[in-house]
Amino acid sequence: MDRPATLIEPNVVKLDRVLPGPIARVWGYITESDKRAQWLAAGDFDLRIGGAIRLEFDNDRLSGEKGNAAQRREDLMSFDGAVTRLEPYRILAHTWNWDGASTEVTYELAPHGRGTRLVITHRNLQGRDLQADVMGGWDAHTGILEDVLNGEAPRPFWKTQRKLAKEYAAAI
Repeated sequence: MDRPATLIEPNVVKLDRVLPGPIARVWGYITESDKRAQWLAAGDFDLRIGGAIRLEFDNDRLSGEKGNAAQRREDLMSFDGAVTRLEPYRILAHTWNWDGASTEVTYELAPHGRGTRLVITHRNLQGRDLQADVMGGWDAHTGILEDVLNGEAPRPFWKTQRKLAKEYAAAI
């Protein structure tokens, strides 16, 4: 299986994907709520060290595909955190608090030909099931981001995420 997400050490997932367009455009899709809502989650980011972040998920809206009732309840969840590192147009890191644990996500951007390499590292993910789910989630979400940046219809989130999570679970 050749997928962009890998388990790089215990409890740490890394995703590496090249996206179309310049860094400034991709940065906007990470930091601006209205743009981020098209591929991941809406919510304000106070872009300063210690600034609050909020992720408000509604995965059904990403591609128009409907999840089942249990997914829908989970899908409408919101998560809070704080900015831990900020180098505009290069690196953004923030905590992501869920299920009583604090994880940390780092987005790193670098030029790659005519596109942008996005590396997402998600730390403190406890357990293989969660790791596989998160790997499938980041792969599906950034795939949708790629579709949006290419001006294409977004791939179905739920179908893609479920398939990828199963593949990642078998691989880790």
